[in-house]
Amino acid sequence: MYLGIDLGTSGVKATLIDAGQRVLGSETAPLTVSRPHPNWSEQDPADWIAATETALSALARGQDLSGLRGIGLSGQMHGAVTLDAGGAVLRPAILWNDTRAHAEAAAMDALPDVRRLSGNIVFPGFTAPKLVWMARHEPALFDRVACVLLPKDYLRLWLTGERVSEMSDASGTSWLDVAGRDWSEPLLAAGGMRRDQMPALVEGSAPSGHLRRDLAERWGIAGPVVVAGGAGDNAATAIGAGTVAEGQGFVSLGTSGVVFAASDRFLPAPDMAVHAFCHALPATWHQMGVILSASAALEWLAGVLNARAADLTQDLGPLQTPGTALFLPYLSGERTPHNDALAKGVLAGLTPTTDRAALTRAVLEGVAFALADNLTALRAAGADPGALLALGGGARSDYWLRLIASTLNLPILLPVGGDYGAAFGAARLGLMAATGADPAEVCTMPGIAARIEPDAALVPAFAEGLARFRALYPASRG
Repeated sequence: MYLGIDLGTSGVKATLIDAGQRVLGSETAPLTVSRPHPNWSEQDPADWIAATETALSALARGQDLSGLRGIGLSGQMHGAVTLDAGGAVLRPAILWNDTRAHAEAAAMDALPDVRRLSGNIVFPGFTAPKLVWMARHEPALFDRVACVLLPKDYLRLWLTGERVSEMSDASGTSWLDVAGRDWSEPLLAAGGMRRDQMPALVEGSAPSGHLRRDLAERWGIAGPVVVAGGAGDNAATAIGAGTVAEGQGFVSLGTSGVVFAASDRFLPAPDMAVHAFCHALPATWHQMGVILSASAALEWLAGVLNARAADLTQDLGPLQTPGTALFLPYLSGERTPHNDALAKGVLAGLTPTTDRAALTRAVLEGVAFALADNLTALRAAGADPGALLALGGGARSDYWLRLIASTLNLPILLPVGGDYGAAFGAARLGLMAATGADPAEVCTMPGIAARIEPDAALVPAFAEGLARFRALYPASRG
């Protein structure tokens, strides 16, 4: 048996699979986010451990874990867990959607060779500017920083006692030479850090340590358990969905939105705000366009209307051309293609006839237009997926998928029912680390339940809507 643990922003999910990759059980435990000031987003790492213990204890009550042989880890990226020389956590972890360090990010991004060395913009949510912020605003704490870990890697420390990270997650720090798959001395120096403050690095499918004996005994595990390097959440999702080869890609409609393309080459495009990261397998990379509010935008509207998000999309009927209402989904700023931490959401073009359904369509269209911007950026960077697998909670909306297919003018593939998310991908990495199995045999794609083609009659209307969407952004800044 093999276990995947995904540390998300809203909860921890533990998924157990057998040697044939059949899901045996899955448990979740919730997490909350603290926002003590505007643009701040924090969690206490102790809460991650407590939630993981809750999920694994529940799993152990329903499953015999004695045969567990491998664990893989996945997690929210970019967070900063700072430890002192004794291994104590110095402050709450600063999360991926915390933008307090936007000025520090801009200053670091402007330094000579930073983009060239990392292959990426220094986004405000990345790890490095968070430490620069600490140095400026919490110097006494910064001076005590002996080690910085990413969120899932703090779980690894608890599970194994090892301070280790892996290439995909480390790619989102602005400290990694992504092409060379190693920490970069010049990038570390640009952020005021040293190599001795960084964890060791392994590939995502390689062993990083073994489960502590006391924890194994707690959950009834009999033998030694290998803990894999694991992956950042999007790379883990790609492993779970079998998106690992050149030309394969997916669109994820979670809290945030992602257009993801796998590659056998490093193809940076920082000027387009494209994320060019290591994949979780050796000698593979990936590119991502990221929007910060996808399903989160629909949840926002549901809150305003005092409705359930699922109810808003339930009765929209056949796909319609864009209405007069336009929505910019920049509720938490935006990454691709704008790199604008201060961007704001906009709802424009309202008329006396704008009702709940029209508002819902505007929000869905706004997210689809933002994803189209991401696809354009990826294509400019050299990616050219022939179709995109649809993943995430938003993929349950047939209307949204048809809308995205026609907006992107690209087929959308809906997988057969099952769990292909980050926890499943992490479990696959645990299997590979424990057994040495060939990634090509493990990381297969799911069966396809439906292929949603663009509606040729509506593609021109959505292209016109995309043009109006793009024109609204600079106006909203002025």
